[in-house]
Amino acid sequence: MSGSSNVMAFKKASEGPKKRKGPPPVSVRLSEDEYARLRRDAGVLSMAAYIRLKVFGEEETAPHRKAYTRKKTSPSSELIMIGHMLGGLGESEIAANLNDIAKAARAGAMPVSPKLEREVLAACDAVQDMKVRLVAALGVKVR
Repeated sequence: MSGSSNVMAFKKASEGPKKRKGPPPVSVRLSEDEYARLRRDAGVLSMAAYIRLKVFGEEETAPHRKAYTRKKTSPSSELIMIGHMLGGLGESEIAANLNDIAKAARAGAMPVSPKLEREVLAACDAVQDMKVRLVAALGVKVR
């Protein structure tokens, strides 16, 4: 066992130092207030892109670099809750069950008064309205 570990150590040492992918980074220590201001002023840009822009200006930034934007932050608790509600609405199969009842009523397979039919159709419309409102609140495009 120790012989193979010696061989591995020799191979690792003989490879030489690993090459750096790019130039070394520059570090600057900031106060919390300075960091908060920098983050606020960066807006949609990443911190690195904003600092590069401030240090080198618009014309001086490297043309080979792609435009950086800050990654979106995690969704708000309201959006998470709306997403769970929409998922629960889909998993509950309420809409499908109401649709089945409405079809049976229209087909005459179930004795239904005009009042009951209106109530079932109103429930279907209400579920569809909930879905539309939840999707709109999430900002999701429906296929």
